[in-house]
Order: sequence, then structure tokens, then C-alpha cells
Amino acid sequence: MGEHSEAFVAFDTAKLRNAVAIADAGREGEIRYLGEFENSGATTAKLVRKLAAKHRRLTFCYEAGPTGYGLYRQITSLGHECIVVAPSLIPKKPGDRVKTNRRDALSLVKLLRAGELTAVWVPDQHHEAIRDLTRARGAAVFDLRRKRQQMSAFMLRQGLHYSEKRRTWTKAHLNWLMSQKLVHAEQRLVFEETMLAMRQAQERIERLEQAIAVAVPDWSLAEVVTALMAMRGMDLVSATTFLAEIGDLSRFATPRQLMAYLGLVPSEESTGDKIVRGAITKTGNGRARRMLVECPWSYQHPPRVSRDKQPKVDAAPQLVRDIAWKAQYRLHHRYRALLRRGKLKSIAITAVARELAGFIWAVARATNNVRAVDK
Repeated sequence: MGEHSEAFVAFDTAKLRNAVAIADAGREGEIRYLGEFENSGATTAKLVRKLAAKHRRLTFCYEAGPTGYGLYRQITSLGHECIVVAPSLIPKKPGDRVKTNRRDALSLVKLLRAGELTAVWVPDQHHEAIRDLTRARGAAVFDLRRKRQQMSAFMLRQGLHYSEKRRTWTKAHLNWLMSQKLVHAEQRLVFEETMLAMRQAQERIERLEQAIAVAVPDWSLAEVVTALMAMRGMDLVSATTFLAEIGDLSRFATPRQLMAYLGLVPSEESTGDKIVRGAITKTGNGRARRMLVECPWSYQHPPRVSRDKQPKVDAAPQLVRDIAWKAQYRLHHRYRALLRRGKLKSIAITAVARELAGFIWAVARATNNVRAVDK
């Protein structure tokens, strides 16, 4: 091993210790397991400096996971290349059923040297902070939904259920809940505690949404958020959540790349002349995909701009407004056409969501172009 050699290094990360393997460049280059090292900044810096003293060039990698991007930022700050690997796209042998830290590190470094790994996009620290905020809001919404399900199940066990023809969790529904009489004090206590938990969850959502509104103006993607809010079905929370998960849309050269990244393109199993297309792939960022699939439900209705939506539309550049209006016509007619062909609503909405991704890409591109002209 010479001082001018190139090497590849893989970390199998964990909360306390990282398993590390290294491979020399070249098809026949030596592959070695270096052992496990404490997962701390000082230990990592010492290891990187030691390896850098022996090799002209180092390329590092590790799997994306709960340890975050701190290791990536530390290695790149030391002047070395590092990629964070998409776990779902790591090639695996079907018959390999043994999993240890050592084997994972050795397998990862082999794939890194062979160029078989797919890197994920790494956000900057402020972007990651915005994403943490939107994810906290998403967790709060899930918590509220779960508590509402608990309340519904509790009332059903008492033989009490709201009219099926009326919307639930409206003011009228809550008034109905409060008007119910429960015989036993213990059940009344359960009812009151569950109502309190729902109110607290709702208040938490409101606080987080207010925090998002405060944080967005100082964000690098604030102008794109404003532009996306001109789209029907997208508000401050949905636009911010989508961009926090996806990042700068300019890294996608075409709308189809964005659609594929979101897992909204059909899966395919083709052999010879036979082509079989199935459900959407559901690869990529699931949070962004779920948010995007929620938005198209508003395109069931004919194109229009409501009184509440008009200020958001007016805040966007003219080019963006034109795209948003075109999207209303296109996506509404697309939805109606799919229903006429006998497609289920869920399938039609997914198809509309795929096309909506294309319009979002166009809006982001138009916003960037307007910004460039203004500068």
C-alpha cells in the first residue's frame, strides 16, 4: 500500500460504534476490515486523518439512517468525498441471510469501489431543520388521527355513533360528543381524558404550523413555496412539507425524473415482447409522495379560484399563475376522463398526482427563471 494510492472506505453506522472497512482501488485491490470505532467526532476525525496520511485520495460512504448526516458533513469538511447511500437501492444477494456489522461494512465497500451504490441528496443544516419541523407537524397530525380513532371506538362500544351521512370532527360533531350522557363515572373520566388529549394534539398542530409560517420566509426555498401555493390544493404546509422532503427541484432535469423519484410511475415486468405494467413503484420519499397524493382531490371540482385562494395566487409571478391555471384545466379534465373510463377514484387521483408533480416541477423552474432575470 503506497502513499499515492486511492482507497474506498465504508462505515456501517450505529448509535455507539461504527464498523469500518477499506478497499484499495482496482478490481484486485485488497479489502480489509478495520474494526469498530466509537461513533464520536474526535474518533472519526482521528481515523480519517490516519487514512489520509496513507492514501492520495479517499472516498467514503455509509447508509442513510437514524444517525443522520453528521458523519457526511464531518468527512466533507475534512476535504474528502463522501456519499450517503440509499438503503433500498443497495444490491443484495437473495441467498445471503447472514447480517453482521463486519459483513455489512465489507459488502458496502466492495459496492462503493464498483460504483454500484446510489447516493441520496443531502440537505444543508437549515434545510434539515425545516424538514424536522414539517415532520414533527406530520407526527402531530398522525397522533391526532389516532386519538380520534380511540374516541370513535370508545363511543361505538357504548352503542353511540354519529350519523353516517354527516361529516365527523366538525363543530357539530364535537357538540354531539359533549352532549352524550355516560352512566358510569369511570367511563366519563375516559371520555374527558380522551377529549383533553385530542385538544392538546390539535393545539400542538397549530403551534407547529405557526412555527412553519415563521420559519419559511428565511428559508432558501421561500420563493418556491410562495409559487407552489398558487397551485390548487397546495397551501403553506403542503408546499413546505413537499419541498423540505425533496429539496431544490432544479436537480431534476425533467419532470419524469421527479415522478420516478416520487415513486409515482408504473412498475413494469417485461420479458421479450411481453410488457406488463403494474401499480406505481412507491420508491423514493414516501412522505413527499403521500403529501402529493392528498393534494389532487381538489381537482375533482371544475377550475376556479376561491376568494381565500386569490391572495396566494396574486403573490406568485405571472408565469407561475399561468401554469397553475393551466394545471387546473388539465388535471380536472384528466380526472373526469379517467372516471368515465371506469377507473377507481383512488387510481384516478394517483394518475392526477403524477401529472401534478410535472406541473410542480414547471412552477419551480419558472420561479428560478424569474429569480435569475430579477438578479
